[in-house]
Amino acid sequence: MTSKNTSVSATTQEAPATSAEHSSGSTAWQVHYRFEKVGDVDVFYREAGDPAAPTLLLLHGFAASSYMWRDVIEALADGYHVVAPDLPAFGFTQSPARGEYEYTFANLTKTIDRFTEQLKLDRYAIAVHDYGAPVGWRLAVAHPSKVTAIISQNGNAYEEGLSKGWEPIQTYWNTPSQANREALNDFPTPASIKWQYVEGVSDTSVVAPDAYTLEGAKISQPGMADIQLDLLLDYATNVAKYPEFQAYFREQQPPLLAVWGKHDPFFLPPGAEAWKRDIPQADIRFYDTGHFALETHGDVIIPVMREFLDKHLKA
Repeated sequence: MTSKNTSVSATTQEAPATSAEHSSGSTAWQVHYRFEKVGDVDVFYREAGDPAAPTLLLLHGFAASSYMWRDVIEALADGYHVVAPDLPAFGFTQSPARGEYEYTFANLTKTIDRFTEQLKLDRYAIAVHDYGAPVGWRLAVAHPSKVTAIISQNGNAYEEGLSKGWEPIQTYWNTPSQANREALNDFPTPASIKWQYVEGVSDTSVVAPDAYTLEGAKISQPGMADIQLDLLLDYATNVAKYPEFQAYFREQQPPLLAVWGKHDPFFLPPGAEAWKRDIPQADIRFYDTGHFALETHGDVIIPVMREFLDKHLKA
């Protein structure tokens, strides 16, 4: 399955041996940390659960990595096969330098699509956040029969979800000049990343520093800021595809749960509410927090995710 063996593993839950026990002797809900070589990209991913169980593919967004799903993985691995890759240029995934790999959402999707094929993930639900959303939408449009259900944690697909915070970015889309690019230089910085984690959170003491510190260190590596500005420019292609994504929702009617931090500075609640137009049965829930709702409200969101998955994947 993988090009490298597990580099680290950690037991997340004590339990007696079951039929879901691997040949190594570890239970199926032990989390494994692996790499899968996909073309020129060495994709790092977290995996737990019985491969025979329904699969949940977790796709993180900007200023995050598969680390953002850590509590979700531990909570769901006893009943689901949970796989969470780091996108190219994020987390521990090892990808080529700028100029040697095309840092566009189309190419990120191509890499993750091949990743799922190599891991033989033929059918899977997707849970998405931020940048992971357009990757997930592109996968779903390309392979509608593969996607069994959708969970979106502040992963947008409607223009009404875009806040005024996108205006300088939209200026960059419309006129991708060096001056407009430089106007966004404060976006891929540790300070900006921390702000994204705490903005809209009423009690910032509940936001652990681990995630934004790790992502701040990643963004500070040579060449990373330019890669992120390239992706920010290419995000315009996702907005251009919103009608195509919405047509998929209308035509396929996938089970959909939105768990949304209502104080997100980038993606507004109307972006979640808009799903009701295309998927009348969509389950839309809001929480008193910001962009990274799982960081502050995981204890209430994760049980909702499990209830949704149990209803639609184990019926």
